[in-house]
Amino acid sequence: YRGLTLVLTFLCYTSYHLSRKPISIVKSQLHPNCSAFGPHPRNVSNSSTWCSWAPFDQDNYKELFGALDNAFLVAYAIGMFISGIFGERLPLRYYLSGGMVLSGLFTSLFGLGYFWDIHVLWYFIVVQVCNGLVQTTGWPAVVACVGNWFGKGKRGLIMGIWNSHTSVGNILGSLIAGVWVSSAWGLSFIVPGIIIATVGIICFFFLVEYPEDVDCSPPLHHVMTTSEKDPEAVTSNEGPLSLSGQSSVDHSNSPKEPAEEPEAISFLGALRIPGVVEFSLCLLFAKLVSYTFLYWLPLYIVNVAHFGAKEAGDLSTLFDVGGILGGIFAGLVSDYTGGRATTCCVMLVVAAPMLFLYNHVGQNGIGTSIAMLVICGALVNGPYALITTAVSADLGTHESLKGNAKALSTVTAIIDGTGSIGAALGPLLAGLISPTGWNNVFYMLIAADVLACLLLARVVVKEVRGWCGYMARKRGSSVQLTESVMDG
Repeated sequence: YRGLTLVLTFLCYTSYHLSRKPISIVKSQLHPNCSAFGPHPRNVSNSSTWCSWAPFDQDNYKELFGALDNAFLVAYAIGMFISGIFGERLPLRYYLSGGMVLSGLFTSLFGLGYFWDIHVLWYFIVVQVCNGLVQTTGWPAVVACVGNWFGKGKRGLIMGIWNSHTSVGNILGSLIAGVWVSSAWGLSFIVPGIIIATVGIICFFFLVEYPEDVDCSPPLHHVMTTSEKDPEAVTSNEGPLSLSGQSSVDHSNSPKEPAEEPEAISFLGALRIPGVVEFSLCLLFAKLVSYTFLYWLPLYIVNVAHFGAKEAGDLSTLFDVGGILGGIFAGLVSDYTGGRATTCCVMLVVAAPMLFLYNHVGQNGIGTSIAMLVICGALVNGPYALITTAVSADLGTHESLKGNAKALSTVTAIIDGTGSIGAALGPLLAGLISPTGWNNVFYMLIAADVLACLLLARVVVKEVRGWCGYMARKRGSSVQLTESVMDG
């Protein structure tokens, strides 16, 4: 059942990200470079935007794309703070599968705008807002399910591998959307919508939320009665069937007193858990960088490297390949060292100069571009993956909670909800800044990385002091052992 839980939750959140990715691939098709296709086929005008999809055929198309991204991400950020509260109080299986079916519906509605020939901006904005709200059902639910089944032993490595669903979903979403982006971009949304709804139905039938939900006892007709095991025990007044008229079998079949359920933690109570505020604010800036790449990298490659829409989408998947490697590496290192914050901080420090290098030399040949994309993806997504998985699970089962696991979904929602504010700000700022030049967009991303690192400084100092104290105690115990041996 642990393996089944990992696989099902992996598939669930893979499909969530798979359904989010098409918008970044389709952007370049909603406003392509029409001059590459020649003059207007009907000679109506010499406009360079005749092949664009209204209303994105205007000069402010980047701002309109930013509005689309922001509609989804602001709704997602607001909904995430509420979603964790519902996730603690509703059956996770119903909550998750229902959200996935609705996500499939709204993702498909965006694509149907192509076949229904809709050119009204507000239609796409409303669909994005609704989709952003229902997609908040995913993350708190899947992290809570995995946290219920796995302890803290190798949680960083396990969740680092498991969290590759984010990058796998982005890769699959890019590849699936790329199939139809140049012919019928509506299918780039409809097919992922059908996929996430189908996985949601599978989740409804097979997901097991808690280990306690699994009945591992043998069937009742297989339990041997005491008389079958030892017939003489029936006649003994001191045996299982004594004068009291009760047996051990009777006791096992008698109804038990229901265990008292711990109350779900409040929002303010979750904020008081040590480390929640620091990691939440760090994730705000880390997710700002990650989601700016998620939504704008294909368009950046089209504009700077002059690739086609499909080729740019395929090349952008390398950033997510690096994200898989970075998440696993961050989880492995943090498990070995016990320093979640220090691992994140080191990767963020190295990420800043790598982003600068990618912007200035990343397009000097296809080999350089591939290598830089993978490295940047690993350094940017490694801390993001570690905070949203292992750190969230650690804080949701913190020792200050005294065994109350009801906080897991709420803590996860607070951390990812705060991060989602950054996810909303990143693409919005990119849309506003990119007309002034892509260099300024990358300076914004580098500044966000540095701020994310600084916000973890207090937790990093605490971890370093813990290591120093451990080494001092270890040296002290070695000295005591040497002295006792010499005295002996």
